[in-house]
Amino acid sequence: MNLKIKEMPKEERPRERLMCYGVEKLSNEELLAILLKTGTKEMSAKVLASYILREIDGVSGFQHCSYQTLSRMKGVGNAKACTIFAAIELGKRVLQKAPILFQKFEDAYQVASYYWDKLGNLKQEYFICVYLDVTKKLIHEKVLFIGTLNRSLVHPREVFKEAYRVSASSIICIHNHPSGEVLPSKEDIVFTAQLVKVGKMLGIEVIDHIIIGNEKYYSFFENNRITL
Repeated sequence: MNLKIKEMPKEERPRERLMCYGVEKLSNEELLAILLKTGTKEMSAKVLASYILREIDGVSGFQHCSYQTLSRMKGVGNAKACTIFAAIELGKRVLQKAPILFQKFEDAYQVASYYWDKLGNLKQEYFICVYLDVTKKLIHEKVLFIGTLNRSLVHPREVFKEAYRVSASSIICIHNHPSGEVLPSKEDIVFTAQLVKVGKMLGIEVIDHIIIGNEKYYSFFENNRITL
């Protein structure tokens, strides 16, 4: 029986449940129903929420669902799609970590934990350099290359050109492995050795190269592949 939300017993209505028990007690369906506010003639907001979640394979499907796809679903439309995507983006911003720039570099985990959120779920490789001053404070971040699913190439001159531009004393390189695995490839090892060698010649240390995976990381420094 497809009851409208206002026809349900109060203890079963999503808003009332939120107010009585707290937002963390609500199901994904109930949270989405609150955002939808209303359903259609055929479906209550709760049933519509369930339908949407089935269509996108669960709440994680919102990561890959486009605005156009969602707005064209039966019973959704532009207004509801806008509300849902605005709520998702607001949630991301609330949970976003404080910028790592101008913090003092202490260890690889500090950097890795920051970049898990930024790189952990991407489907392409990103190669990023962060640049440090003489006190090991991070003063600049730059994405130097966006590669394909399993390959990332960047020339050392791009790395050190940016270092000179911001007057950096040392560099940390970061890139992600979309597979989630963090062990360096042969290419990663060769490229890192090349960067370290060039850096020593130029007087700008490459103090680490960190590979980001699925809640894991690999530090060249921690694994004694870079010696300072």
